[in-house]
Amino acid sequence: MEVILLQDVAKLGDKDDVVKVKPGFANNYLIPRGMAVMATASTKKVLAENLRQAAHRQEKIKAEAQQLAQKLSNLTLTVPTLAGKEGKIYGSITPLQIANLLKEQGYDVDRRKITFETEIRVLGEYKARVNLHKEIKAEVALQVVEKAG
Repeated sequence: MEVILLQDVAKLGDKDDVVKVKPGFANNYLIPRGMAVMATASTKKVLAENLRQAAHRQEKIKAEAQQLAQKLSNLTLTVPTLAGKEGKIYGSITPLQIANLLKEQGYDVDRRKITFETEIRVLGEYKARVNLHKEIKAEVALQVVEKAG
């Protein structure tokens, strides 16, 4: 019996896979628990259409991420902060600070997608990595300077 999985099932397959299982397993376990539906001609057509639309959406999201990555890689952010006599920063620069600076520039980036290679604890130049998509990452140049005042 063929079924279409509605979610990932361990040792059987991933979501949207069409798999063959024994009728008892499908009728008594997978279908009643909402893990699968019978693979009829109409459900296969619906699945194919859903997969096609999902691929189109993912392609559009990836293209937008690529454009944003291009813009961010040409950007240099100036990060003002309080520092001691030897250029040592009080605390450290956080992804939230970078996200706020990017928002001021007109780029809406989630703080959880921003990472640093090393902790920023001294004035100077650094790079921040922004994960825009699972395949697309951008690097933003940071200029950490002492705040005037």
